Amino acid sequence: MKPKLNNKNIIKTAKDICEKYKICDNCFGRLFKEIEYGKPNEQIGKELRKKINISNKIHPKDCWLCFGLLEEINKFAVISLKSLKNYDFDTFLVGTIIDEEILFKEKTLIENFKLKFFESIKNELNREIGIILENKLSKKVDFNNPNIMIIIDTQFNTIYLQIKSLYIYGRYKKLKRGIPQTKWFCRICRGIGCKSCNYSGKMYTNSIEELIAKPTLKMTKGEDESFHGAGREDIDVKMLGNGRPFVLEIKNPKKREIDLNELNEMINKKNIKKIKVMNLRFSDKNEIKIIKSKNFKKIYRVEISGDKNFDIEKLKKAALSLQGKIISQYTPTRVARRRANIYRDRKIYKISIESIEKKEATLKIESQSGTYIKELITGDDGKTKPSISGLNGFPCYVKKLDVMRIKE
Repeated sequence: MKPKLNNKNIIKTAKDICEKYKICDNCFGRLFKEIEYGKPNEQIGKELRKKINISNKIHPKDCWLCFGLLEEINKFAVISLKSLKNYDFDTFLVGTIIDEEILFKEKTLIENFKLKFFESIKNELNREIGIILENKLSKKVDFNNPNIMIIIDTQFNTIYLQIKSLYIYGRYKKLKRGIPQTKWFCRICRGIGCKSCNYSGKMYTNSIEELIAKPTLKMTKGEDESFHGAGREDIDVKMLGNGRPFVLEIKNPKKREIDLNELNEMINKKNIKKIKVMNLRFSDKNEIKIIKSKNFKKIYRVEISGDKNFDIEKLKKAALSLQGKIISQYTPTRVARRRANIYRDRKIYKISIESIEKKEATLKIESQSGTYIKELITGDDGKTKPSISGLNGFPCYVKKLDVMRIKE
């Protein structure tokens, strides 16, 4: 149970502090804040001073503890308002950096007098500045997940802003082959720029990431971005049907209140026959984990060719034998340099034959997420078993591969 302000021990401690240190009413009251929680610290200090019959008032500038820091609260609020004027946000939180000498003196007081009901000067500054900003901005303080964290260096009157990323969910279709999902930095210069990459720093001129992110960065006035896709398709594979889910993370955005319909139209208009985005909506960081961890079933259409003419019945039998089966895939040769060499078991749900003509055929395949479809066809020199090549008894190759649908 908390003691009262007129408790003998509290009165004695308060008197001892006043006799030893010149402390302003605000700092004095803060040392006993939790006893009279709800009252302003300055009022608690005045009441305590009255109870111990010490009437001399200490000006904040002469305070041994704060050196007048608490008189600068309004100034800190004003410079915070100036730093925020170009940003869209709904919630914020204030933090402060305080002179080490003040913090050391506060700690010394607390330890020497065994104070249990104090409030730190940092907490008071954060709270009081926050109250002013709430009233001026008509915005709310959020202790858990603010749009903007305002860090005030009270020694140098400078502001640092930590801006919460803006997350946008959507789905994309890739309508043209030869576009990677994300930026591929040049293998030689690692993004710096060299003769090999025509000083672009990249292996490819564009990527799905850049085509979506560039107009979004412009609209949000963000500083940087990260693209999070629900898996990825090979560079030579189209992504069709209902599109692939993604979350675009915009870092340090100045504008959060953007028109996603306008952004959607802008991206699609500029990238006709390249990509198409749809279903844009605001999202959050948690959705990245969801789309990264979710095991989506995928439907593919693959055009294949063989060293010999396909036997219709044999190909049908091969397809039927794979339906509902688990295949074993060792890391494919084509990705071995960037993937761990391990065996993966993947389920093939359905395979149907759309067309067969001599050495060419078109298959429709529904499989578990993460299945290497190209290797399911070729066998990859025995690294994928069973395979269409193995079941047919001669080498088969992939001519074209498209993702037709990602099933939720």
